[in-house]
Parts: sequence; structure tokens; C-alpha cells
Amino acid sequence: MTGAGGRRRLGRGLEALLGPTTVEEAREEGSLTHVPVDALRPNPYQPRRVFDESALSELAESMRRSGLLQPIVARAGENGEYDVVAGERRWRAAQQLGWTEIAAVVRDVDDRTLLTLALVENLQRDALSPIDEARGYQRLIGEFKVSQAEVGELVGRNRSTVANALRLLKLPASVQQLVHSAALSTGHARALLTLNDPAAMGEFAVTAVEQDLSVREVEELVRGGREAKRRPRRTRGGKAPDPEVRRVEDALRKRLQTDVRVTARGNSGRLTINYYSHDDLARILEMILGQAYEG
Repeated sequence: MTGAGGRRRLGRGLEALLGPTTVEEAREEGSLTHVPVDALRPNPYQPRRVFDESALSELAESMRRSGLLQPIVARAGENGEYDVVAGERRWRAAQQLGWTEIAAVVRDVDDRTLLTLALVENLQRDALSPIDEARGYQRLIGEFKVSQAEVGELVGRNRSTVANALRLLKLPASVQQLVHSAALSTGHARALLTLNDPAAMGEFAVTAVEQDLSVREVEELVRGGREAKRRPRRTRGGKAPDPEVRRVEDALRKRLQTDVRVTARGNSGRLTINYYSHDDLARILEMILGQAYEG
């Protein structure tokens, strides 16, 4: 999660709407209130489709031990009800704990801001799958008539990052699900998009998953249309990579959505991160640095 001092660059005053980063800060500025837990409703514009139950249980246990460190942000509705603007996981964890009320900061925001803040909160925590992120951008564009450049300004992303995310929605549903579940990276997805044939995309995607193909191997498969033959990667000594090295590589691939190689030499080694275009490099740098690369 991006720390209090490292929030993603936001546009149009959204930083203030996300509220104080701690309960104490909200209390000092006089914005802290307490809202009945059962009076809150899920954000109708929440871009995340699935909440990880194990992660939610871990959050509930943390809140049980330490209390709520950051207030949720809510919007007052009708009949004493509230919409969750930011902090839906904290609210769900409070429900698990049986809390009757939760610390909150109430903001007056419109529907577009409600969606934008939900996107921003999830992007700051890197909690969205690439597909959920793309669907959120598409909803902003479709329902609120904003351009890709405006979406980028609102959520603190480069326009090219937004455009590349939206391209994923051209994948057939079966392939989108593989990307959503991290079985395929966005690098694999971009290679498949060059096919312009939904049926072929689906077939090649299954092949990529079953044979554990790299992005470059998928690119070659797509260009040549031939059956890929996956060989186990070998180190210089002819031995298969250490299982711990493979776990590190897999974790980094899922996080960065691109091919990663780790070459271990005792206590030192080399980390290689592949990119496949200038836009891809900008995307990876943004994920590593926590903000858009301005270089």
C-alpha cells in the first residue's frame, strides 16, 4: 500500500476527498464522526469484483488487535444510509468483527467522484486485477463522458497506461478471466491481441498457460502460428533453477505483469525485467516508483 506520504498523484482536488490518513488526524481537523456499520452500503461503483476472503480475515484480525487506524470515507444518502466512498475492506472487516459503528469522514461527492475515488484507492494498494482496472476506466469513459487523457489525470496515470489497460477489454471473456486470475500477464495479453481473432486468442491463451510460455514465446507462437515446445529453463551449470528462485520470479511476474528472470550467484545475483515497448517501460516504472515516471 502506498504510504501516507506517497499517495499517487491525483487530479482535481481528489487528494483532499480521500480524507485524513489516520483517525487522529481526522479528529484533530474536526472531520471525524462515527457511522453505524449497518447503515453503510457498498460503493455502487466499486471496480473490484471479488474480495479476497483470507486477506479480509487478516485485516479483521489486525483491526481487532490494533483498532481502526484510518477512517473510512462515506457519502450521506437517504433515510440515514451512507455509501462507502473509500475503505470498503475496512467496513467489511468491521462487519466480520461485529462492530456496531465505525470511524468515518463524510464527504459530499457526485457519482463520478465516487467511482474515481474507488479506483484510486484500489490502485494505491495495487489491489485491482488488470481487468478490473480496465473496467473501471471504461465505466468512467462510458458513464461520465470523459476522455482517456482525463481519466489519466483523474487517477494519476499516464494516458498511454489507460489506453493499454482498455485494450485488454478487447480480449474474449475466457482470456480476460485468465488475465484477471494472473494466469496470464498483460504482456501475454498484448501479444494475443495482435491476432484479432477471438477464437485464436482463446486457443493460444490456453496453450500459453498449459505450457507456461514466456511473453516472447507467445509472441513467436502468434507470429508463426506453430506449436510451441516449452523446455525447462537451465542455468549455466545445466541445472534447473532453484525452486526459491522460481517462486521469486513468479511473484515478480504477477506483480509487474511482464517476464522476469533472476540469476542467483550465491548471495548476489542479477534481476532482469523485460519490457516490450516504451509504453510498457513507462507502466513498469510507474509500478516500481509508485508514481508516473517524469523522466
